[in-house]
Amino acid sequence: MTHARMNAAGAATPLPPSPWIAAAELPRAVSEFGLLAASIPGLLRSAARGDGHPVLVLPGLLAGDRSTAALRAILTRLGFDARGWGLGRNRGPRAIGSRGERLQARVEVLAEETGRKVSLVGWSLGGLYARLLARRLPAQVRQVITLGSPIMDKGRATNAGEIFEIVSGTARNDRANRALLAELAAPCPIPSSALYSRSDGVCAWQVCRETPGAQRENIEVFGSHCGLGVNPSVIFAVADRLAQTEGQWKPFAPRGWATWAYPAPGHA
Repeated sequence: MTHARMNAAGAATPLPPSPWIAAAELPRAVSEFGLLAASIPGLLRSAARGDGHPVLVLPGLLAGDRSTAALRAILTRLGFDARGWGLGRNRGPRAIGSRGERLQARVEVLAEETGRKVSLVGWSLGGLYARLLARRLPAQVRQVITLGSPIMDKGRATNAGEIFEIVSGTARNDRANRALLAELAAPCPIPSSALYSRSDGVCAWQVCRETPGAQRENIEVFGSHCGLGVNPSVIFAVADRLAQTEGQWKPFAPRGWATWAYPAPGHA
């Protein structure tokens, strides 16, 4: 659970998750990885199949391609061309460039190399950059999927803010970051799906939700923040979203046994 404080306008502003939930992140993520290992045969049988288009997976803060290896391996076996971002550990601007130019170039090269639009899957901070690319390269990005990404945060609703400042060398409240956060909070211009968990121990779940609208949705899952990339229900939903025919996007609607894997309000 997250707490909230009232701002000057009288509206509730989400606060970071409690220290107790944050402390449980690692053991919960380990258990989700164990569940994934047992679920892989079922996932490969029941998850949606891909059409071979490129999918760039962006890691979270201080994580690199190794953290997304399991997700990419399963997506590849399902028929997607899943790629790592190839920029080392995610240290914010120090990894993507001061204006995001290194990451933008990665997408442009991948789109040119494959001759197809690129879908972006971003975990936590990686999801913020996925949305940034969607705004800057709408002709080359097919859709955006974020996993526990604080896309509506004003810089204070996560437990990782101070770590970001240290590893990125930038302050959350400096002019450039404030402008970036305002840009990211605007509705995504292309199909987008925001996956979030109410028991997230790093980010307040309220700020991980997209503004509902045409071709925009929120999908609630059960899980920890650090385990989102290895959570079977997350991977099932990601594959379902990626498998949609380009130009024929529809909201996530799990059926049969899959409905039990998601909280009822998450896909309503």
